[in-house]
Amino acid sequence: MLKGKKIVLGITGSIAAYKACLIIRGLIKRGAEVQVVITPAGKEFITPITLSALTHKPVISEFFSQRDGTWHSHVDLGLWADAMLIAPCTASSLGKMANGIADNMLITTYLSMKAPVFIAPAMDFDMYSHPTTQHNLELLRGFGNQIIEPGTGFLASGLEGKGRMEEPEKIIDVLDRALEPTGPLTGKHVLITAGPTYEKIDPVRFIGNYSSGKMGFALAEECYRRGAEVTLVAGPVALKCSEGIHRINVESCDEMYQAATEIFPKSDAAILCAAVADFKPSQIAETKINREKNGLHIDLQPTQDIAATLGKMKKDGQRLVCFALETNDETQHAEAKLKKKNADFIVLNSTRIPGTTFRTDDNQIAIISPSRRLDFPKKPKAEVAADIIDQLEQLL
Repeated sequence: MLKGKKIVLGITGSIAAYKACLIIRGLIKRGAEVQVVITPAGKEFITPITLSALTHKPVISEFFSQRDGTWHSHVDLGLWADAMLIAPCTASSLGKMANGIADNMLITTYLSMKAPVFIAPAMDFDMYSHPTTQHNLELLRGFGNQIIEPGTGFLASGLEGKGRMEEPEKIIDVLDRALEPTGPLTGKHVLITAGPTYEKIDPVRFIGNYSSGKMGFALAEECYRRGAEVTLVAGPVALKCSEGIHRINVESCDEMYQAATEIFPKSDAAILCAAVADFKPSQIAETKINREKNGLHIDLQPTQDIAATLGKMKKDGQRLVCFALETNDETQHAEAKLKKKNADFIVLNSTRIPGTTFRTDDNQIAIISPSRRLDFPKKPKAEVAADIIDQLEQLL
């Protein structure tokens, strides 16, 4: 969706400035035209020659490039661009932008910008977490700018924490998503649950299952791609999702239940893909249970039934999609679940089909609704997600 888009890339004086080269290449690869505006401090970290070679355009830094009366018009840049991206953006530049201190070409261009502005902060953890920086970020959000949150990891100072500029590919994805035309689910809010839940036995053990979360995350990405506002309630999995998806991390069924019941009333649809544990220990030991010769006996009790609760909460116009993972009598169990949960349709998959369900990249499903059954061949989970959202889209 970036083909033909004109992007002003602002670069400030951060060690992360070298990543601007990867951003430029990624933007151009997707068809965008890039004009770099760099602060004087930014040129200490990366040379205009490198940036110009990548963009095939002269780099703009100073108001006046010659002494013959010509000058760079920040107003023209503000009218030319489809978007402005400032990456990396230092604490100093954040402060100047938030308070209108127009003492360099980048800030004047920002203040003249008519197009959406995206800001990718980059700084040390202490600077990022300082109340002044957080206040400036809130001001900039309030002005309508989109903040691309930094990641957590190893920083140039040698410390670890939040402040590391988001990776170039993810930054480009944010722009790509924001600048694409509206999709068929634009204006809709979809709640999705994904992954397993862990039910504690003691501080080091839990009851869980083999869910990787791949199916639920694929559904979240597909809904997001079609324009929906997506809230993803994710159990403990090692997966990442698009920056624009609102992710809530949980561990237990109780935590997932609380999040889902709070979010569902504000949603147009919910897709319950998580493999929630059906049982949990009646009591959780405060300390590690040591090995005993006579073994370990655990009393279990049912967990909260998230699907049944949302089915009772469902109002006219809301849609509820549930998953049924079965080992036997698949259709019978799925049809019973459809009625019991008050779902609009059930996505049925079976552990008896090799290479599907848990820990795999493929799945094979049937969609069962009150009026019909649709059977699909084995496919990658991303394609399965598209089949499921096709059906949900018709209902919405």
